[in-house]
Amino acid sequence: MVKSDPFGFDMSVSSDKKKRVRGRRGMSGAFDTSTRVCEHEGCEDAGKYRAPRSPDAVDDFMWFCKIHVREYNLKWNFFDGSAEDAVTEQLDKDRVWERETKPLKKSDEERAWARLGVDDPHQVLGSNATQNPGRSITGTRKLPPTERKAIDVLEAKDHWTKAEVRKAYKKLIKGLHPDMNGGDRSQEEQLQLVVWAWEQIKTSRHFKT
Repeated sequence: MVKSDPFGFDMSVSSDKKKRVRGRRGMSGAFDTSTRVCEHEGCEDAGKYRAPRSPDAVDDFMWFCKIHVREYNLKWNFFDGSAEDAVTEQLDKDRVWERETKPLKKSDEERAWARLGVDDPHQVLGSNATQNPGRSITGTRKLPPTERKAIDVLEAKDHWTKAEVRKAYKKLIKGLHPDMNGGDRSQEEQLQLVVWAWEQIKTSRHFKT
């Protein structure tokens, strides 16, 4: 429902478009309402197509017919008369859409280290800066007492998989089993302890397979 304006004005969008006929541009780029004459010397056709007058005045237009605006555009060179350095500079800007990368500012922490003559905080740690023994040391994980003892008996690491622990177990078995030692049974007690240790790890849920 359209309400009439008390002053007699039609404020609808469609009405406004109809009134704004001046400068209406068609799909071809032509200004169909233009009454100008082509500015090419000797041409009397309608100048419905505009083109910038010069690189220094891109908002100031010349008006041509379709044939002559094409000729004008073929000869158009934005960089005409520009020095080579200026052209190179503009091309470099265009590669990044005229948004050059700015150097990152140092943080307060970095400036504090710089005052001490340190470029990289890791330098303070010396040769241990990139070393993280972490899981490579036995005793870094929480394990039940029996499994902790089993790991110690098998001379293994608590972050190893069951397959890795099994290799350590087999190595110990070869060194302790009587069949591998000419029938010597002096290490049977230790052999039984190794077998017990492997049984703890084999059924454990704390070790990956």
